[in-house]
Amino acid sequence: MHQQPNQDVDLTNCDREPIHLLGGVQPYGCLIATSSDFMINHVSENVQDILGLDPTEVIGGRLLDVLPEQTIHDLRTKLQLLNIATNSSRLFGYDVLGNGTRFDVSIHAQSQKYIFEFEPKLDTQHRDDMSLVQPLLARVKRADDVGAACDQAAMAIQALSNFDRVMVYKFHDDGSGEVIAERKQQDQEPFLGLRYPGSDIPKQARELYLRSVLRLISDVDGDVSPITPKTSIDGKPLDLSLAVTRAVSPIHLEYMRNMGVAASLSVSIIKDGALWGLFACHHNTPKLIDFERRTAIELFAQFFSYELARKMDIAARQEDENSRRLHDNLMVKLSGGTNLVNGFEVIAEELSSLIPNDGIAVFSDGQYAARGEAPSETEFHKLARVLNTAPAAQVFSTDRLVNIYPAVETSDADIAGLIAVPISRTPRDYIVFFRREIAKSVRWAGNPEKPFEVGPNGSRLTPRKSFEAWSEVVRNSCSKWSIGELNTAEALRVSLIEVVLKLTDEANEARQKFADKQELLIAELNHRVRNILNLIQGLVSQSRSEATDLASYTSVLDGRVQALARAHDQLTTTEWSPSSLRTLINVEFSAYMAGQHERLVITGDAPMLAPEAFSTIALVVHELVTNSAKYGAFTDHSGHVAIDLKIGPDGSLAIKWREIGGPPVKAPTRQGFGTTIIEKTIPYELKGKVETRYLLSGFEADIMIPSTSIAAEQETVTQAPVTVPQQPISSTVTLAGDVLVVEDNMIIAMDASDILSANGASKVHMAGSVGVGLSIIDANDISFALLDVNLGDQTSLPVANELAKQGIPFVLATGYGDAESITAQFPSALVISKPFTSEALQSAIRKTLE
Repeated sequence: MHQQPNQDVDLTNCDREPIHLLGGVQPYGCLIATSSDFMINHVSENVQDILGLDPTEVIGGRLLDVLPEQTIHDLRTKLQLLNIATNSSRLFGYDVLGNGTRFDVSIHAQSQKYIFEFEPKLDTQHRDDMSLVQPLLARVKRADDVGAACDQAAMAIQALSNFDRVMVYKFHDDGSGEVIAERKQQDQEPFLGLRYPGSDIPKQARELYLRSVLRLISDVDGDVSPITPKTSIDGKPLDLSLAVTRAVSPIHLEYMRNMGVAASLSVSIIKDGALWGLFACHHNTPKLIDFERRTAIELFAQFFSYELARKMDIAARQEDENSRRLHDNLMVKLSGGTNLVNGFEVIAEELSSLIPNDGIAVFSDGQYAARGEAPSETEFHKLARVLNTAPAAQVFSTDRLVNIYPAVETSDADIAGLIAVPISRTPRDYIVFFRREIAKSVRWAGNPEKPFEVGPNGSRLTPRKSFEAWSEVVRNSCSKWSIGELNTAEALRVSLIEVVLKLTDEANEARQKFADKQELLIAELNHRVRNILNLIQGLVSQSRSEATDLASYTSVLDGRVQALARAHDQLTTTEWSPSSLRTLINVEFSAYMAGQHERLVITGDAPMLAPEAFSTIALVVHELVTNSAKYGAFTDHSGHVAIDLKIGPDGSLAIKWREIGGPPVKAPTRQGFGTTIIEKTIPYELKGKVETRYLLSGFEADIMIPSTSIAAEQETVTQAPVTVPQQPISSTVTLAGDVLVVEDNMIIAMDASDILSANGASKVHMAGSVGVGLSIIDANDISFALLDVNLGDQTSLPVANELAKQGIPFVLATGYGDAESITAQFPSALVISKPFTSEALQSAIRKTLE
């Protein structure tokens, strides 16, 4: 990297270095990049040495022409998983060439290309590296705090990697990093406690650490194998962001050499989606760890990130709990009438227990009191003018007061930082916590002011060569206020304003809120009365159309108005809170069939209806009971009604209404207002569903009421429901058919199942073998099937033959490149290649069914 003579030079220039486009790979692996149809676009030149492939011969050819067919099939299967689970797939100890030579393989997709990396297997003996992770993680879990957990994690990474030095490197808010835990060889100089400037790890490198969490540099002096061709046909270099063998920036290699490091391993520690830190590993000689062991290290780091977040959350909760307890004690004292200024000495100790400080002051209603390191009243008035410029109703904090109030340097008080807690809105009153200056000594790994050196060719950016501990004294700062202390200050602000002080503006606001609430209640009452009047008007109008004479009109209208009245009585009894559906049904039933409760059977759950939905459901229940009494099961002494109530996992309510033992029923010749109420009001007003059936065995209705109309709690049923002999309740007929997926990879089968369900399948059966697939066909009415041609040690041919024999349409899926020869023995069917997309499968289904 060279700079213009007049250009400022520092390590931030590295932020512009395209470290993901370096055009080469490290010597321990080779790379093949293909298009989405497996045409070879790029290779690293060392494919000749590692895979025996001539780079000049394979570019532009098919991957199927250079690797065995079984290898292509397995690579395609792994690619299918990229769409489901992760951004990369891996194969360990795999016979890529079919000649017994084992490789570890990494596969990922990047910019519409597939990138395959092959590393010769270092140790062909059977190992179970993943089994090492759990016992090492258990040691981390037993650690008492975050610091101890980091120590155990450094020990674990060293055990897994066998690197000379392993550090836990934590990023600070300013971008710099600090070594907070370390494991090293006895003769090595310790780096524990050293700080490194943010420029040591450029911005784009940090972004890559989030995407690719493990990075191995096996030999700083190793030969780089170039990518050929250097650019694609559109002139763009190959993006190696996720490539595990990606070459290394020359600047970073020089940085490592300056540190005396020959090999390194970096593993990201990610918390809440952000880069919290790194495991930074150094080795004095070149060192290669195979891909399988690196994957175990990566897995450990991921689990450590979860455990780190858990321990930090536990510590934060404990801090919050302690602060809450102290806060509550303070509130008790203040609620007893203790004045902030007059009783300042009484409460100052409680306040200091909440937020550690070197001085504390209160300014309220023009009065000032202070103790410890705090400014005089005259000085505070000047400081308050600065604090008044901060946003209203917010806690303000700083650990460098001199930056906003330079006059603090001449103050008699030794203060360098503060937390200001506003305890009123107008005028501004405060409780202020102060802290003294701490002349901190920060130990840097080399002088952070000299991140580069001027070389013989001018301002060529060169990483520093000195990493000896370099101390910097930081003045005019106090110890940083923690997040927990700031949260405590905010809780204190809210409590003092809204609970204790009861200032005039707060009281006026409370009175205004009460007036607004009263006005809202009046408006709501007016709205409800108007709605009821409009509903009665509609009932009067619509009931007229189905009445044959005045008497029947009066009877129908009276019944509906009474149903509304009973619903209103039930609502007012519960003070307009959720009301019992069982009670509603029983009350409505009693109006028609008093003394015959054995003819009504209610089973299942005991839902409570939201007040807004109660009147609507009351009208529907009334019409159902009325129709049963007029035309259905209640017209003679033998029939009864069975009602099953079921609350689903999503909170919705399913109602099954079954009339049994009454006279035969038939659908009405015209749709009256009563039928309209039953079938239309719940879908229209509550966005639910209603299905009705007029069967010879009796009337049936299935009703679904969304969760928005159902209360979360259920009614406690004190009496068991009355039971009578029941006939089987007929179920509704579903229009969607059952579908079969035969696939030996469970994740791919689940993915295909999701696609088929989204395209209308009512139930998807999954089978991982021929035997299971045939048994599913024998036991179910299968309407369509998706078959993976190769099922490991067998093919799906027997399943395909059975499907063809029964005339069931199906589609074949295969990862083999030559699909025609592979499926030649199969019955005629469309074939889709892995990895398949949702659109490809949809197209195949459509063509097959046509």
